[in-house]
Amino acid sequence: MVDIVTLTLNPSVDVSLSVERLVDTVKLRCSQPRKDPGGGGINVARVLKRLGSDCLAIYLAGGSAGDYLGGLLAAEQLQTKRVAIRAETRENVTVLETSTLREYRFVMPGPTVSELEWRRCLDALEAIDPPPRYVVASGSLPPGVPTDFYARVARWAHKAGVAMVLDASGEALAAALEVGVFLFKPSLDELRGLSEGPLATRAQWREAAQRLVQRGCAHKVALSVGGRGAILATQSDVVQLPAVPVTVVSAVGAGDSFLAAMIWAIDHEASSEEALRYAIAAGSAAVTNPGTTLCDPTDVVRLYHDSLALAAIED
Repeated sequence: MVDIVTLTLNPSVDVSLSVERLVDTVKLRCSQPRKDPGGGGINVARVLKRLGSDCLAIYLAGGSAGDYLGGLLAAEQLQTKRVAIRAETRENVTVLETSTLREYRFVMPGPTVSELEWRRCLDALEAIDPPPRYVVASGSLPPGVPTDFYARVARWAHKAGVAMVLDASGEALAAALEVGVFLFKPSLDELRGLSEGPLATRAQWREAAQRLVQRGCAHKVALSVGGRGAILATQSDVVQLPAVPVTVVSAVGAGDSFLAAMIWAIDHEASSEEALRYAIAAGSAAVTNPGTTLCDPTDVVRLYHDSLALAAIED
């Protein structure tokens, strides 16, 4: 039996490198590129494994890039189920401009996926017996996958008694929230798209997250706003905590680390405040590392204890 399953419909090989300054036309001398596994669900699974959770990552992949991605995941000894597709898995590129410390992220749309291929992904999930306790649907949908894909997963989760965790955007997000999920992690822009008004203050962030819970879109809503902290709204309370100060190297994968640690904490029956502190610690740990390295458990524990000195925000 597997406890947690993640779904990644649009994974990637994440290529990260640095250059002194981005200038058009001329040849730019770059650092040696670093390559990491990428994609929301895959990143969540990588962090969950590091934290000791029993996790299976289901993902679509094809071509030589898909083979390379599989090799990267095998090197991390991650339990996976690859659903083969004919088209080539994408590569995303992150460039750090060392003269300014600005990070530029170039994200590809991904391969076109056939109906047979995306249905095989659903079949792989539904074939797990007994069903997992959690299913994490995270990341963008590639061309060819219907916008109601995550809603289909949500309906299956309801029937199977599985807690669904969602990190998505746009029409795919809206369709799944109509069905309802256990935990939803929006960005501030995504929360604004689901709410009325600009959401310019912390109080407005809290109210918007609470409304999603009250409307039945999710049992829990976790909002991370980077250096401004994070919020966890549930059916019984709302907790808001400040960020843990760290030196940022790369923001890639911080949200996935945040979400993975929250799932891990909730699975270990942590309180709302404890779960949010672990999530903030993992997101903060991730940004101190290059590329899609994600977080190290030792750093997560250290930053969690640092966060205990920071009081909850009451406004």
